[in-house]
Amino acid sequence: MSYREVMTGDVVRWGAVAVAARMPVAAAPLALVFLVRERPGGYALGAVLAAVYVVGEIVGAPLLGMRMRPERARPQLAVGLAVGALAFLALGALPHAHPGVLGTFAFVAGAAPAAAPGGLRALLTGLIPEKAVAQALSVESMLTFAIWAVAPAAVTGLALGASPVLPPLLAGGLMAASVAGLWLLPVGWHSDADDRGGESMVRILARAWPIFVTGAASLSMLALAELVLPALLEQRGIGVGWAGPLLACLAVGSATGSFVYGLRSWPGRLRTQSMVLMFAVSGCLAVVAVLPSGVGPLAAVLGVAGVLQAGAMLTRNLSLRETLPPSALAAGYSVMYAAVGAGYAASGSLAGGLLSVVAPSTAIPAGVGLGVVLTVIGVLGEVRPAGRAGVVSGGGEGAECAAVGGGGDAERRL
Repeated sequence: MSYREVMTGDVVRWGAVAVAARMPVAAAPLALVFLVRERPGGYALGAVLAAVYVVGEIVGAPLLGMRMRPERARPQLAVGLAVGALAFLALGALPHAHPGVLGTFAFVAGAAPAAAPGGLRALLTGLIPEKAVAQALSVESMLTFAIWAVAPAAVTGLALGASPVLPPLLAGGLMAASVAGLWLLPVGWHSDADDRGGESMVRILARAWPIFVTGAASLSMLALAELVLPALLEQRGIGVGWAGPLLACLAVGSATGSFVYGLRSWPGRLRTQSMVLMFAVSGCLAVVAVLPSGVGPLAAVLGVAGVLQAGAMLTRNLSLRETLPPSALAAGYSVMYAAVGAGYAASGSLAGGLLSVVAPSTAIPAGVGLGVVLTVIGVLGEVRPAGRAGVVSGGGEGAECAAVGGGGDAERRL
């Protein structure tokens, strides 16, 4: 199917709700830093609050996602988003509160709506024909990268140009609007609890662990690029101000890669595509560490890395849909959300520790090594006898398809 056939009125309404729900998530870490930066030790406190927020996401996503009922997902999504909206509004209304109070609000703001990305993705795939899943996920990916490109600039402009309390207040307002927008969408999506064959949700999700590991690997690469780039620019004698435009090249490349992936079918199994793309992203980041001084080459390599990284993430989401039964999809997407957050945090911690003892050009290969190790572990976990493969959505034979995207066997399996 073409993108034109996917862009129905229902999908457009879904997109509006998704923007309102996800813009606060993309804005939150930087908004928390700006909220308290003028207090004594403000930057350190802001970093702690941002970390607490991310921990809330990592904890909340699997716990709430596994309890979501597909046929009645809307009320659960609404409650989580409403509580998250209240937490954001409290952060904006009480910027001078005790750090412990702010930390509690930050944790709740991260945890309460953490199942929303997975639930909204499952709602999206329920709105379109089965054969258009790859295109729909590509549209979602493009929208997500656009949000992450806009949110940091918007937070910086509001916090510095007006007031640091505005970003969390606006985040709360947007999240509240997404609650109202949910009633423009279906109450849930079709599934049958019997498709799990009597197995518990935990056991079914546990069998998909290789996909979660490679998902974490893909975001660890992104964290490496974002967190080490300013230090690398300084090492090369390039203005640190170029970090923003260069990361924008990465985001534009990711949006482009998402679009291209959904245009056609691609050869090879999903796990093979994922492995090739992940190794290619690793190679791009390794090249970044040894490139001579110059903004142009860095922009080109980061743009290519973004294109490849988007494809890697899409193959993981498609693999998850292929591996899990419909009643477990929202939970699987939520666990993936937590896994990629953990991958980001692990890579960020590694990069931060290494930068205190080695040059940025040395820290990057070490971070790439972590991503490669996670990728290899995930790929080896997926390569197992068909008889031991997990529950397969749709009930057909074989856990993987020969092609994904626009046609062939992949269309019938997705």
